[in-house]
Amino acid sequence: MRRYGKNPDEDDVRVRPNRKGNRPRTNIRPKHEDASEGMVLTVDRGRLTCLVEDRVVHAMKARELGRKAAVVGDRVSLVGDLSGAKDTLARIVRISQRTSVLRRTADDDDPFERVVVANADQLAIVTALADPEPRPRLIDRCLVAAYDGGLEPLLVLTKSDLASPDGLLEMYGALGVPYVVTTREEFVDGAAADRVHEHLSGRTTAFVGHSGVGKTTLVNALVPEDRRRLTGHVNAVTGRGRHTTTSALAIPLADEQGGWVIDTPGLRSFGLNHVDPSRVILAFPDLEPGTVNCPRACSHDEPECALDDWVAEGHADPARLYSLRRLLSTREQREGD
Repeated sequence: MRRYGKNPDEDDVRVRPNRKGNRPRTNIRPKHEDASEGMVLTVDRGRLTCLVEDRVVHAMKARELGRKAAVVGDRVSLVGDLSGAKDTLARIVRISQRTSVLRRTADDDDPFERVVVANADQLAIVTALADPEPRPRLIDRCLVAAYDGGLEPLLVLTKSDLASPDGLLEMYGALGVPYVVTTREEFVDGAAADRVHEHLSGRTTAFVGHSGVGKTTLVNALVPEDRRRLTGHVNAVTGRGRHTTTSALAIPLADEQGGWVIDTPGLRSFGLNHVDPSRVILAFPDLEPGTVNCPRACSHDEPECALDDWVAEGHADPARLYSLRRLLSTREQREGD
């Protein structure tokens, strides 16, 4: 029996007759050299809304991409009808390499990770100081996800007129996380949005937080009405009257330096089953050199960890090591424990 090589284009390759009349399968995929570049704004039940130049285009993923999924923030290549006209549909044929990913699992026992946002520079963690009460464990988990995914964290504390921010600021002081503290009155007069905006210019920032902390209210204040109107076509896909933050949504900032804000659904949990401690340590450049003598697969929170000696020798602040281990411990402790 003759065996053929991997090249299916040889002239002497025999092709079985196809009773269905369609073309035989091939490993060759179209290059789509005429594809246009765009950015995914939101995803809803397999339909993706993208921005191509200044047009909002509805699209679906091409079959040739297989199981590879596009998420909000992805840079993609599209073909087909890119006019953005009503009832038109383009195809996403390529997904560019991501510079960062915000990932989570449903819980700590779930082996399947979900990419929430791609290509964001910054993660704004919004939490209220009261009504509802702050959840430090959830903040820790968001910080771990940010460090793991290559995003810089920003802490936004709301409702400081109801409770003091000092306790939380002391807890995260050793991490050097930038922060903004706001009151309810500042949300009304726009002062809160102005101060948060100073951290967003020219960057892509994903906003996360659990329900009731003022996350979506803040996002709406940051984005003028004419910018929200740009993504208004999203609702034509779902049939809903308004966007209710049931899926992530990217909106451009009205800023000379550009920038995007990405609103995400309110969090109930943030599983970290996918996190590798060796990636989190990279966010601690003062501690990372001390891991050279750590045992293989060190969790950095065990008796043999070389970081204890590194800190004891004066190479780093003990508070930084404590903060690192507190963050890493969130992978073993559930929120609320």
